[in-house]
Amino acid sequence: MIPLTRRHMLGGLALAATLPAAFARAQTPAPFTLPPLGYAFDANEPSIDATTMMIHHDRHHAAYVANLNAALKDYPQLAALPLEAILAKLGEVPETIRTAVRNNAGGHANHSMFWTLMGGKGGAPTGELLAAIDRDLGGLDKMKAEFSRLGLGQFGSGWVFVTVTKDGKLALMARPNQDTPLMDGGRVLLGNDVWEHAYYLKYQNNRAGYLTAWWNVVNWAAVEARFVAAKAGMLGV
Repeated sequence: MIPLTRRHMLGGLALAATLPAAFARAQTPAPFTLPPLGYAFDANEPSIDATTMMIHHDRHHAAYVANLNAALKDYPQLAALPLEAILAKLGEVPETIRTAVRNNAGGHANHSMFWTLMGGKGGAPTGELLAAIDRDLGGLDKMKAEFSRLGLGQFGSGWVFVTVTKDGKLALMARPNQDTPLMDGGRVLLGNDVWEHAYYLKYQNNRAGYLTAWWNVVNWAAVEARFVAAKAGMLGV
């Protein structure tokens, strides 16, 4: 047996002193996590197939979350902020990680919003939301037509959104890649993903068909809840 010298004992104590901190770091949960869908992968059939939903959620969205956590691992104060606050202050994010944060925080925010809007049966909104659509967007049919026009006109990858202010004013816009109105301090009422991974297995290059079919699975009760939260100043991503 190797005799314990004072040097060995001191070295062992020094190592032991570092273990709790190292262990704590290893056990610290990642600041951002993949939210559950809240419904089965096949809940949006036949408009959106189960395989697309699984790949989109479990792989694409999960990758945005993992990449965001990796980008922020050395910036705990930044990682502690709400996602919408990070996106609203991209100019203050260190330049070395700004692009990674823009892409992956944007992807995480967009998809976290996206899943909550689906799993429904389509139809139409009611009450104050319908009144706002009539007032600001010319009615539901006109809103859908303009939404599709913007989605089809988005070259390459991106999103099409309906934004909402605290006063309940609605507007339409498209943004490229994983950009979001949150980057400009805006709020999203609803949005649809026009990246090809959102629809290509079923629709191939028929983005128009996908944009039309997507309305069949919108959960208008969830959209109405977002509208109420926005007016109360409590809508996050």
